[in-house]
Amino acid sequence: MLYREMCGEQVSWLGYGAMRLPQTGHREQIDREKASELIEYAYGHGINYYDSAYRYHEGESELFVGEALARHPRDTFYLATKFPGHMMEYDNGRFEFVGMLEGWPAPSSIAEVFEAQLEKCRVDYFDFYLLHNVDERSFGFYTNAEIGVVDYVIKQKELGRIKHLGFSTHGKAAIIERFLNVYDGVFEYVQMQLNYLDWAIQSAEAAYGMLKQRGVPVIVMEPVRGGGLADINAEAAVLFKQAEPEASVASWALRWLQDLDGVSVVLSGMSTMEQLRENLALFSVDNPLSEAEKQVVDQVIHTLVDLIPCTVCKYCVEGCPQGLDIPALISLYNESGYGRSFMLRPRLLGMQPSKAPSACMSCGNCVKVCPQNIDVPAVMEKFTERLAQMRQ
Repeated sequence: MLYREMCGEQVSWLGYGAMRLPQTGHREQIDREKASELIEYAYGHGINYYDSAYRYHEGESELFVGEALARHPRDTFYLATKFPGHMMEYDNGRFEFVGMLEGWPAPSSIAEVFEAQLEKCRVDYFDFYLLHNVDERSFGFYTNAEIGVVDYVIKQKELGRIKHLGFSTHGKAAIIERFLNVYDGVFEYVQMQLNYLDWAIQSAEAAYGMLKQRGVPVIVMEPVRGGGLADINAEAAVLFKQAEPEASVASWALRWLQDLDGVSVVLSGMSTMEQLRENLALFSVDNPLSEAEKQVVDQVIHTLVDLIPCTVCKYCVEGCPQGLDIPALISLYNESGYGRSFMLRPRLLGMQPSKAPSACMSCGNCVKVCPQNIDVPAVMEKFTERLAQMRQ
């Protein structure tokens, strides 16, 4: 296993994500026998970074990971978990769970959540503690001074109950940078969704580039996009097999990440021993994709989604009478063309009608100045139709 320096710690380049542990088949119930075997094998082969969260496996993940790691000396592993503010609302002094946590007993305070996590994980401190999914919708909750989430976790860090403080995000570069600016110097690292497909359709390149420029270490989640990049269409799979007959489809996604400076940990939600062994082998050698192999990945991307070739020059924005952020809308359009875009719907629900593709007047000003000759009004019309179908 290769290791990387992050926040003054030597962390395994491959981390264990505890969101997709083996299941019994009953809802998200963990198959503890199989999962225990995996954790033991991972620990014995050098993985020292384990990532969980409040809601994973309907709350069972923290319990299981805490139990599994309790067999080993506390200073031989790094445990990370997350505060579920992205699925909380606060009104008139009361908290309520929403989204995937809707119906769970509401906590009376932030402290109640944190103390319960320590108890479930059987630890006195967390090595890495994150605010879960800081994005366009949760930004207000996390920055609300009355709620005081950030003040609370800073205090826990001062008390030694949190060693290193960060946040996870599925948001765009602008919202990530805005949060870092509001809390300048507070957060030491960022966990973000990053893979070769999101580099193309979610503007992940911009977020990664901004974090790299600021010197903020990156933890990668969804390196194979929830398994989507391990189970691709036949045409794409053939391209990979022709280039590397012995390599698995998933290995291309993991090796693609090895070329990115600043990536300290790549989290993988390994649910089988076969996946675990393959990933351990991949991260025991530094073997990033060659330039020729990167070209194969580019070919694969175009078989997965029909991309509009926007270069984000923003010439179109200057002459738009509606003030639409056309490059951002095209990015969303590209993403919506890929069937596994599970994070798209929340972002669309928060879109103001005046900023939506349906606000396009089809004036054609954008077409006249687009260096790529993109028929923007036609794209906006198709996007509007696609969104209507998604809402239905």
